[in-house]
Amino acid sequence: MADRVRFTIDGRPAEAEPGTSLLAALWNAGRRPVRTSVTGEARGPLCGLGTCFECRVTIDGEPHRRACLEGVREGMNVSTGEYRQPGQEGSGTEVNQIPSEPDRAEAPPGVAPRGDVVVVGAGPAGIAAAVHAAGAGARTLLLDEQARPGGQVWRGEPPPAARAWLFRLARSGVTRLERSTVVDAPRPGELLVEREGRPLRVGYERLVVATGARELFLPFPGWTLPGVVGAGGAQALLKAGARFDGLRVVVAGSGPLLPAVAAALKRAGARVVGVVEQAPLPRLAAFAAGLWREPQKLAEGLGHAATLAGVTYRSGAWVREAVGRDGVERVIVSDGRRERAWACDVLACGFGLVPSLELPRLLGCETTGAAVAVDGSQRTSADGVLAAGELVGIAGVDQALVTGTIAGLAAAGLHVPERLLGERERARGFAARLASAFALRDELKSLGRPETIVCRCEDVPFYRLAAAASAREAKLDTRAGMGPCQGRVCGAALSFLRGVPPDTVRPPLVPVPIGVLAAEDEAPTSPAAAGARGPAPRSA
Repeated sequence: MADRVRFTIDGRPAEAEPGTSLLAALWNAGRRPVRTSVTGEARGPLCGLGTCFECRVTIDGEPHRRACLEGVREGMNVSTGEYRQPGQEGSGTEVNQIPSEPDRAEAPPGVAPRGDVVVVGAGPAGIAAAVHAAGAGARTLLLDEQARPGGQVWRGEPPPAARAWLFRLARSGVTRLERSTVVDAPRPGELLVEREGRPLRVGYERLVVATGARELFLPFPGWTLPGVVGAGGAQALLKAGARFDGLRVVVAGSGPLLPAVAAALKRAGARVVGVVEQAPLPRLAAFAAGLWREPQKLAEGLGHAATLAGVTYRSGAWVREAVGRDGVERVIVSDGRRERAWACDVLACGFGLVPSLELPRLLGCETTGAAVAVDGSQRTSADGVLAAGELVGIAGVDQALVTGTIAGLAAAGLHVPERLLGERERARGFAARLASAFALRDELKSLGRPETIVCRCEDVPFYRLAAAASAREAKLDTRAGMGPCQGRVCGAALSFLRGVPPDTVRPPLVPVPIGVLAAEDEAPTSPAAAGARGPAPRSA
């Protein structure tokens, strides 16, 4: 067995298996709260993927690092926003007190290689696009926030089909830049990227955006308690090395992800108390009956059902409230007529997926509903920009692979075979059936009480948002959407709860060190951006 990694948490020694994420290591050490909110509440992780910013810690003196995106390193010194009652002493760094920027040696960042085709996002869609673009002879660059390719769906131990794609990527000649976050698109043909705290300008001739989707979270009383995570968040933690053995877990919300997550947790030793799906049984039965068109998905569903034999399953029900003092201790499950209390240590709750549209909107791509509008070759309305994967419809891995393949071929200037177009149409049919089966019910719009927090970054409750008719008004009146996640959590929730349209997108797309923005004009540029002029379009 490889040596364990030794580091410190708030001055106390800790250790973890090599390859474990820092967030998983904190979880395994029993540290459910990892920060203190602006009003003094204990907060733990929610999404597990870098979207919610609830797992911010200080690493080796550098504040506001997302623990879910960091691997444990020998000797690293971690300070959390350890929860303390007002006036109580502690060793952690309070998130609502902004520490000074640490001193660090200035070293010039490397120059990005030229990208005839640049792909943003290394999930299945991005991998397929990059592999096919490179296979057609295009110099291809693949950017991703995570440390390893595969996205959420292929994290951890990927299935055989995924391993085949990862092998193809490794042999494709694609240049990969991991831990790289797109911050801005300052002019046509150019991206500003933050990599390890340093700026980098990346030029492109054609850009494939495959930024995927994130979990939809809906506010209910107690949803900010430590131990309440997303369904996908629990899956991300598990794949990153977090242990759930012996923990009592309730999995709730909506979508086919729920049984997959519950089965994975049970195989990992969790005591799955129950699965709670808000969709009514007739819709679920109709969806299952249509899976004969998708034999692989049917087999996966039957496998999950076998694993979960004996676990309580409630359809047409939802978690009305999570209850606990320092963390979740029980949940109240309702079907609108009766309520049940289930004791648990963890609530994994998510209500499906919403596409991550920030970069496409910044680039000026037209959207229809909750998806990027594309033509038959996955081209968007923005010149030289293509989109693939969940951005063009929530439909799973098969759709991501086929749309990524089409986008990669088109970006490289090749003809798209008719068979791929047929596969894409079948994937779109599955997406439509999926959306219909798991459409969210109106009862979920009234779960929150007046004092229930909606914006977790700024601790804004429902009652303060009552008069806001738009996301802009919410920002101006309450600061909702102005925290580190920039509305990625509360914005999607308000769109469902109140029909509030999203606000305009402005750079930076995520919080970055101010030095990244200050050095934008001096940042090294890849040759593909040379000669490009004029501002990038902004989308409302």
